[in-house]
Amino acid sequence: MTAKGKPRKRLPFVGMMLLLAGFCASNVMAVDAAKDVYTVQSKEVSDTVTLGGTVVPFRDVTLSAQLPGRVRTIAGVEGDSFKKGTLLVAIEDSDLLAKRDSAFAELSKAQSMFRNNNVQLTRQLHSGSPMASDNMGMGMPRMFDREFTRPFSSMMGMDNPGLSDYAQNYAHGIQVQQAHMSIIQAQSAIKEIDAKLRDARSVAPFDGIITVKHVEKGDTVQPGMPLISFADPSRLRIKVDVPARIVSGIKKGMTVQAKLDVSDALVETTVVQIYPMADPQRHTVTIKLELANPPKGIALLGMYAEALIPDLTSQTKSLPTIPRAAVIWRGSLPAVLAIVENGEPELRMVRLGGLVGKDYVTVLSGLRDGEAVVANNPASMITGWGNQAEGSVKELTTF
Repeated sequence: MTAKGKPRKRLPFVGMMLLLAGFCASNVMAVDAAKDVYTVQSKEVSDTVTLGGTVVPFRDVTLSAQLPGRVRTIAGVEGDSFKKGTLLVAIEDSDLLAKRDSAFAELSKAQSMFRNNNVQLTRQLHSGSPMASDNMGMGMPRMFDREFTRPFSSMMGMDNPGLSDYAQNYAHGIQVQQAHMSIIQAQSAIKEIDAKLRDARSVAPFDGIITVKHVEKGDTVQPGMPLISFADPSRLRIKVDVPARIVSGIKKGMTVQAKLDVSDALVETTVVQIYPMADPQRHTVTIKLELANPPKGIALLGMYAEALIPDLTSQTKSLPTIPRAAVIWRGSLPAVLAIVENGEPELRMVRLGGLVGKDYVTVLSGLRDGEAVVANNPASMITGWGNQAEGSVKELTTF
């Protein structure tokens, strides 16, 4: 209300928009275009082929069951992150623990037999003599056997005390060796059970997240059945199948433009891997492109993406080229500040093509050779347009 009690008049909508447009234009004209001006020039470039691909992680694994049993625990669900070495899936191992206790009992038994046979061998080596008798009797029969029977048998050639003593020593030595082999056998059984116990526990091979959970707690699994899929999403890549005829123009380390399914804005990728052979059925070669700075919340595993692969087998074309720093993104639409005849910059929408090196990009429409554009547009100024314009709208609506 005014001081006289009359309502304030609101500006018409058309007038408000004209004021807003004039405000934005004044900001554009405030740019000193003479500082960084680039003259549009045409360059010979090759055609690009748009190929579909999939966003994949830097590395991923599928953990499978190594022994039959019931799933006892699962660490989490899809999307949960875990550090390297964290237990992810455990299979019931009570039967293996019982077998391990039995194997330790066999080991203790073998060790006792080994010690006993060592003592018997030592006694035989120190107290055995050619006069030792196999007669286990006591008193006069044993003494008579040792003092008369064996000596006379030796003199008459009916017995060889030295050979008998050697045979007894050898028999005790064999018993010691057998006891030692029993110890090794029991230790090997324990190692085998320990290996199965390790197979019953699936741990994270690296830092990552669960992407797919194939089983639930309480499920019964058999060897070879998948348990969970685990991936490292810290570095995202785009996997693309490229026709074999154009793969010769792709080199490791080169920059390739790509477009994610969520946004139409082009993102920069780098060729990090080229498979050494082509698919015999589809006659394509798989390559992987690494996203340098993937947009947060936009690039997701499994997402569809398109890569603009240069086709060096086609004829080159002459297209206008401008610096990448001259491109202004208005949402998903590219634009430039073109210098018009009166020397003032004009915001002009353009249609971009492919990259030329790392610093230049081709223009399919919106610019011609010889036109001038502002080569370096400060991000703060471009962002400030939206903020200042929004504030102007609010001020205008208060009348």
